[in-house]
Order: sequence, then C-alpha cells, then structure tokens
Amino acid sequence: MPIISDISPTTTLIIQISVVAAWLGLVFLASEILHRLKQDPELVRKVVHIGTGNVLPIAWWLHIPTWLCVSAGVTFSAIALISHHTNILPMLNDVGRKTYGVFYYALSITILVTLLWNDYPQYAVIGVMVMSWGDGMAALIGKRFGKHTFIHMDNKRSLEGSFAMFATSLMVMLCIFGFTHGIHLNDVGIAIPVAAIAALLEAFSPGGTDNISVPLSSAALSYALQSIL
Repeated sequence: MPIISDISPTTTLIIQISVVAAWLGLVFLASEILHRLKQDPELVRKVVHIGTGNVLPIAWWLHIPTWLCVSAGVTFSAIALISHHTNILPMLNDVGRKTYGVFYYALSITILVTLLWNDYPQYAVIGVMVMSWGDGMAALIGKRFGKHTFIHMDNKRSLEGSFAMFATSLMVMLCIFGFTHGIHLNDVGIAIPVAAIAALLEAFSPGGTDNISVPLSSAALSYALQSIL
C-alpha cells in the first residue's frame, strides 16, 4: 500500500511531486553553496550525481506512478543533452572532459523505470544506486587516496577508486535486499559478482558510457541471478 492514503489521487500526486522537488532543490542548493565556496568541481558534480540518484529510492518509497517517473526521466534526459551543448547547468557536466556521461545517466534511469517500475522497482533502484553511490565514491576516494593508477582509453582510474566502487555497490545492494525481503546468503552471492562487474565497467567503459553500462548491467544481472538462485 502507498504510504499516503485516505486522500485524493490529485493531492497524493501533488505531495509526491513536492517531496521530490524539495529533495532536488536541496541537492542543487548544496551544490551551489559548494560552488560559491570554491570547492573542488569534482566534489560539486558528485554531490549532484549522488543526490539526483537518490530520487529513485524516494520515488519508490512514495509509490510514484510509472508514467510520472518516465516523464521525469525523459525531461531530465533532454535537459542533460541540451546542457552538454549549451552548458546551461555547468555543475552537471564532466570535470575536465567533454562526454555525454550526464545524458547517459539520465537515459539509464529512464530505461530502467520504463522496463521495471511497475513490477520490479527494486532492480531499477539497484541499478541507479550502484551507479550514483558507487561511481560517486569511486571518484571521490580515487581522487583523494588513489595511489595505484592506470589509464584506459584516456580515462585515468585507480585501484583504490575501483575498490571503493566495489565496496559501495556491495553495501548498496545488500541494503536494498535487506529492505525488500531481508538479507539471505543468496543475496550476498548475487551482490558480490554484480558489484565486481560494476567496478570493472566503471573502470573500463570509455567516454562516460559507464553511466549507462553500470546501471543497466547491475539491474539486469541482479534480476537474472535472483531468478536463478
């Protein structure tokens, strides 16, 4: 049952949209404050990256309907694509590189909610949260503590960042499994290989394509392995 009950559908929808809008407002306010304080642009971008990814579990918690999630995904995909060419939202764009990463990120969310939101929303949430938190922590930990670096197709990565991606993805998945049905041994057996593949894709996907390869593969593999096991 939705957490909002005994009120009209219109009022429910207004509340749902207001909560999501308030969260996004806080995310962009935080990014603007960090920007004005002249913090590291990578930190500012990852605050937006992680914060916007958290919209999906909020939407899941609020039982926001599929049509609204898909509409929002299409809208943000269009904004990300326009921003790539016009820089209307500079805090969204890749730091020190010009890729379609933000567009891929929005597109992956749109694809996941379109395919999974009605029947398997937890896997859509897994895909997006692995990308938002895993990739975000990989970048921040890698930049701060990365000593063992490697370069693949002009992308500089570190073993420390890749391990942060793996560990964060693992924790995110176990938290979501725990929320949906409690953590079982099978869940650990699912989370470990999915987190490992996500870390590899984050490290070796070229030109920002990890923003689509990681969420889609994480969601698909989680669903497939869960079905098998």
